[in-house]
Amino acid sequence: MGAITTHVLDTSVGKPAAGVPVSLELRAENGSWEARGHGVTDADGRLKDLLKDTPLSIGTYRISFDTYEYFSKRNVEHFYPEVSIVFVVQNHEQHFHVPLLLSPFGFSSYRGS
Repeated sequence: MGAITTHVLDTSVGKPAAGVPVSLELRAENGSWEARGHGVTDADGRLKDLLKDTPLSIGTYRISFDTYEYFSKRNVEHFYPEVSIVFVVQNHEQHFHVPLLLSPFGFSSYRGS
């Protein structure tokens, strides 16, 4: 069974970003977004199972990170209140790891393993 996981690293401090709220959505045929999972990154900045008991489906997903809450709790000035990454799942049996490298004024992502 496939899975979607994430890991957030705060590159401005060189540490995992603990306590980042994350949501996962699947694009429906009509173009709207349907909630599929959510959680908060752990002390190591990881969220190990966004789908929990929901099977992974083929389709277009959006993973969103509430960076406003993360930086605001730390009293850090920031530019992006939310980071959303849209990606395609073509094989529902694979593991999709979507890391986020985050700083107050920038971010990047890639398909991890």
